Amino acid sequence: MSLLNRILSFFTPINIHRQNSSTSKSLEVTWNNGQLVLDSLNTNYSYGSLQRILRRGLHLIGFDTIRNMNHILILGVAAGSVIRTLVNEVEFKNKITGVEIDPDVIEIAKQYFELNSVANLEIVIDDAFEYVIKTKSLYDLIIVDIFCDTTTPNFLFDSFYTTRLAEILIPQGKILFNTMILSAQDEERNKKYCTQFDLQKFDVKIIPRVEEHNELLLITKKVSE
Repeated sequence: MSLLNRILSFFTPINIHRQNSSTSKSLEVTWNNGQLVLDSLNTNYSYGSLQRILRRGLHLIGFDTIRNMNHILILGVAAGSVIRTLVNEVEFKNKITGVEIDPDVIEIAKQYFELNSVANLEIVIDDAFEYVIKTKSLYDLIIVDIFCDTTTPNFLFDSFYTTRLAEILIPQGKILFNTMILSAQDEERNKKYCTQFDLQKFDVKIIPRVEEHNELLLITKKVSE
């Protein structure tokens, strides 16, 4: 049946699972163009366009660079498309910690996207704000990919949170931040966010968009002299 759905999905999307979630609200698993994707009510949550966006960011960092990292933190797991890119394409074999607030979405990821088969992955069900405040670990790469449907939560742009993210990066560590741009105000928000980083200590880049409404920010922590 899954093979038939996959073939038919090249002609029309085939929905195979739909449920409500107290955190993410509507969640749908759909065959689309031969691939399983996870969507919220109004946007793609995992695989599909989202995987293309984050793959672009990982390419810019460099797969060889990533393979030599020790510990990657992912804030916002959903169905785990960026994890699949890291494991299957980058061939990253060291530790990945994924933080996801919604236990329903993790169950979907395990049932339909085989997330539990990733041996070097630790899933933590927690609020990303709380986790970043509490963690004692340092990370080579932090991927921020948190949305509530089409909204990027405001706390991600707060100076206190930004400072804390920078504190848990190793020297030469990187933050890859996926944001949603739906208005001129969102564009100004991103520009303001970038000014929070001391350019003597951080390199900040706005990556040209892969998709119309998603803008990636790449921040690199410089080595202290």
